[in-house]
Amino acid sequence: MLTNSQIERYARHIILDGVGGKGQDKLLKAKVLVIGAGGLGSPIIMYLAASGIGTLGIVDFDVVDISNLQRQIMHSTATIGMPKVDSAEAAVKSINPDVSVIKYNMKLTSDNILDVIKDYDVIIDGTDSFPARYLINDACVLSRKKNVYGSIFKFEGQATVFSSPDGPCLRCLYPEPPPPGMVPSCQEAGVFGVLPGFIGVIQATEAIKLILGIGKPLIGRMMLYDALRMEVRQVKVRKDPECPVCGEHPTVTHLIDYEEFCGIR
Repeated sequence: MLTNSQIERYARHIILDGVGGKGQDKLLKAKVLVIGAGGLGSPIIMYLAASGIGTLGIVDFDVVDISNLQRQIMHSTATIGMPKVDSAEAAVKSINPDVSVIKYNMKLTSDNILDVIKDYDVIIDGTDSFPARYLINDACVLSRKKNVYGSIFKFEGQATVFSSPDGPCLRCLYPEPPPPGMVPSCQEAGVFGVLPGFIGVIQATEAIKLILGIGKPLIGRMMLYDALRMEVRQVKVRKDPECPVCGEHPTVTHLIDYEEFCGIR
């Protein structure tokens, strides 16, 4: 049962076909884990909070740096030096104090990720490293959790939904990570400041659609965005029956050392 304050706050959702009071109640009962409170995580977290996601888990082990502020709009000059999870919590509470925030000021590893994700309905990958992406992918497949994936590079970004029972996972598309050093990080190559805003909003949209059970999620489809050309296109991503994680005869049945897998050590 929505309170009078909630009816007023979410009025534009409640009158919307496909959401309504029942849909808003689903959002308020939902638990979403956002891994990464940076460029992608900023719009994801803020829009999920504004939309009324009842419980937001936020994972990040970094602190706010002045160089983050060019794109990580959830943080501010006043929160420089603060753990990103604390800065994120303050931002969430400023827009919707009813949202319950669970903070994980930690690095996810093969030893702890399954315990962290187990209670969440949807997992959102807002990370920026290959070991983290493969770790999240494999953990979501093994835990049967939907993984709303996004990534950015310079002026381009992509988004999709992995780990759905009828759709592919990250390894169906990229069975092996690129060799170390082939793909520079944002710190090395730079990133267009507004780019994560676009991709992060797509990820938040997909998470909400999955919770409400509406529309056509990006399952089996990847959205590609080129900011310089202002072009958006989609490509099909097929489930690989030979995938070592989600295929018909998986060979990856437990989590591994993903830094070693990606050739970092």
